[in-house]
Amino acid sequence: MEEHVIDAKGQRLGRLATKIARLLQGKHRTDYNPRVDRTVKVRVVNVRALEITGRKAEQKVYFHHTGYMGHLKELTYRQKQEKNPAFALRHAVRGMLPKNWLRDKRLKRLVIGN
Repeated sequence: MEEHVIDAKGQRLGRLATKIARLLQGKHRTDYNPRVDRTVKVRVVNVRALEITGRKAEQKVYFHHTGYMGHLKELTYRQKQEKNPAFALRHAVRGMLPKNWLRDKRLKRLVIGN
């Protein structure tokens, strides 16, 4: 199993998510095949020191619905980062992976530490 350790300190959220998505898919290998799941594990450290640009900390909003009528909840990036620092990175990587049966398997191999 191939393992990569990435330090997120001082890196931008989107650029780091792109790099991680490419590694999880195995696109860095010469024998890349979109149907084959390479066992690449990515470990991210210092995720609390991840940077975003502009006013995204206040303007970027994450939504979720509780299932009850009128219960659409919203949290800004800063509020979500205080509760769960790994959420924004995992959410971004999930959106960048292909929407197929391999996505959940690949996401299980993404380990995000503080």
